[in-house]
Amino acid sequence: MRILIGIQGTGNGHISRCAALAEALQRYSVDVDYLVSGRERSALFDMQVFGDYAWRQGLTFAVKDGRLALFETLQRNRWRTFWNDVNALDLSAYDLVVSDFEPVTAWAGRQQQQRVIGIGRQFAFFDRLPSLPVQATQRQLLRWFAPVSDAVGMHWLADSPSILPPVIHQRATTQTAVNEHQIIVYLPFEPLAAVHRLLAGFPGYQFHIFHPQAERKSIDHLHYYAPSRLEFADVFASSNGVISNAGFETASEALAAGKKLLVRPLAGQFEQQANATCLADQRLATVMSDLDPYVLGDWLQQGRAKKFHWPHVADHIAQWLASGAEQSVHELSQKVWRQCEFDDYFGLLQHG
Repeated sequence: MRILIGIQGTGNGHISRCAALAEALQRYSVDVDYLVSGRERSALFDMQVFGDYAWRQGLTFAVKDGRLALFETLQRNRWRTFWNDVNALDLSAYDLVVSDFEPVTAWAGRQQQQRVIGIGRQFAFFDRLPSLPVQATQRQLLRWFAPVSDAVGMHWLADSPSILPPVIHQRATTQTAVNEHQIIVYLPFEPLAAVHRLLAGFPGYQFHIFHPQAERKSIDHLHYYAPSRLEFADVFASSNGVISNAGFETASEALAAGKKLLVRPLAGQFEQQANATCLADQRLATVMSDLDPYVLGDWLQQGRAKKFHWPHVADHIAQWLASGAEQSVHELSQKVWRQCEFDDYFGLLQHG
């Protein structure tokens, strides 16, 4: 069996999720090719698990001062290149095509009338979920961006028969004790100077900051890192709390590890706004609408963690794909959530 997996490269969460899936698929007798789009190839890192992957320009979102910039988004994307790539991608050699919200593979499948399986967070918004309120026009925008035949969404709650729990990529290379006063910070869409100003006033904590504009150095209690998924995983393991935008993957990793979570949703980005609303309503995280030192101070002193016992979802997806994805999405969802119920019970027995 031969599978093509399209990866949306605009966010590290997509790449992390697909890396976990790639590792799980290595245990099966399948040939897998990968296509990445949405970020310049030179800006991609830690991509070894995908082998000799293909790259396309794809589509991306422009962000300015922590806000989604709609005009710049429309202006920057190379629409002619995108449609040329869609028309040139021949899917006839593949038994299955999968898209983690990657538009080139999704649209190529639609044009060639080939089944495309959408797997990822954005596909949770295809249904009307009570815990993820979005407008009908926003839902339609997501459907247009990456049209698929079968949508397998991901969410923290079992709100729909086509929903799975998050894929958590286990990447830490060392076993380390958690430092109560260590906080990991991932706010890639905020100006680095603004992040520095926010954290500088809390010298009682050690902040480890991953940012696209950062270089490896320390200034008093602030420790800076260039983006690295492997280094992030090691620092994450020893941190007591997580400060991030309201992207799905980082929040999911915090909830799976039982770390307290503070999120700042990207302004103008309805997915992050919906994520933040859900996290707040379910009391899973603290939300700040801007970089607010008062909210940060309260969270550092009083923030509480919530821990979820999710199974290795990537293993379930890999097994499903390797068998030809013949089982319905509904049946797959039921199977995985039943495993969650068992793991939650087992976790209570272990930890009380």
